[in-house]
Amino acid sequence: MILSKGDRVIIFYRMKIVYLIEQLYKHGGAEKILSQKANFLAKNGYEVYIITTGQKNHKPVYDLDKKINLIDLNINYNTNKSYFYPVNFLKGINHFVKLKKILKKIRPDFIILLSDAYDYYFLTFITKAVTFKEFHSSRYFYLLAKNNAKSIKRFKYKLHDIINNRFNKLIVLNEDEKRMFEPANNVVIIPNGIEITGKNISKLNNKIAIAAGRIAPVKAFDKLITAWQQIAQVHPDWQLQIYGEGDEQLTKKLDSLIQKLKLTNRVCLCGSTNKLTKKMQNAGLYVMSSVTECFPMVLLEAQAVGLPIISFDCPFGPRNIIADNINGLLVENQNIDKLADAIIKVINNKEKQIEMGQNALINVQQYQFDKVMQQWIDLFNQCNSR
Repeated sequence: MILSKGDRVIIFYRMKIVYLIEQLYKHGGAEKILSQKANFLAKNGYEVYIITTGQKNHKPVYDLDKKINLIDLNINYNTNKSYFYPVNFLKGINHFVKLKKILKKIRPDFIILLSDAYDYYFLTFITKAVTFKEFHSSRYFYLLAKNNAKSIKRFKYKLHDIINNRFNKLIVLNEDEKRMFEPANNVVIIPNGIEITGKNISKLNNKIAIAAGRIAPVKAFDKLITAWQQIAQVHPDWQLQIYGEGDEQLTKKLDSLIQKLKLTNRVCLCGSTNKLTKKMQNAGLYVMSSVTECFPMVLLEAQAVGLPIISFDCPFGPRNIIADNINGLLVENQNIDKLADAIIKVINNKEKQIEMGQNALINVQQYQFDKVMQQWIDLFNQCNSR
């Protein structure tokens, strides 16, 4: 089967592609971009399978093309424990047996691993397919730990290096992350992409700042809430809306912090939403307070509706998307006062806010979804051994 797009051949025959991920029922950047990529490939003639280990009979949180084959292995790891904890180790054996059997039946051309469970360790030993490992989180702190590791812990990092070298390609999201793998020579940069319609651009008229992500320590929403106390003193008519769900205990602590700082009417923990784009269209700016990021999809989504972004300059994602003082502002990582000052600076300068929003719309064009998917298709054709 041959499909063409312009002068480029996309598919030489009906390739089989398998994605491996833990689950698809929770909101998340990796889950969202996987759903979009799988839909694109299915619509363009590829035979797509998504194999999960713990879907737990839930429906996928993001819409999937009906042609996509969904398979759940029903492993259900205890995610509160290490994968080497005894109960998870036994589940890992079951995982090995089930996955080997289903891959033998499918006989895929390509397997793309997003999971960090046991399949990372054994996948390349049980298949002759071309294997890719996608990395959606920054290796910054991983590399710090690796460099400081002593005695037996060094073995774990050495094992990871051996496993990574067995994959045909390691897929990272930006140049900074690629450097984290040096001297490996099987690393390829393919950024996340976004479907850009050019419609429903924010008018930047509403006094709302948006933040989004899972409720987890790495997102540092406590720093953002604390910074908002300073903003509320200068601009009490502005509201901060935080979208996401996650750690229940941390959510309670964030609620308590909001009450302690008397920001009940200024800051909202809004929970998860399937309509984040619409929420952004109703906002005036986007704020990111993460300790570390790899290549956050949410920043592309914000730029696609014309929002200026204020973010901590954390390793390594934001700096690969935000051009400082052009389409947003980057401030010293985890410096609450500087984050507050930057937000106030944008609020005070409507002309600059509009200018950065317009520049955001220009910048995001390079991540147009079709362009990014062409990079994947080129990689498939390059690695195709048939």
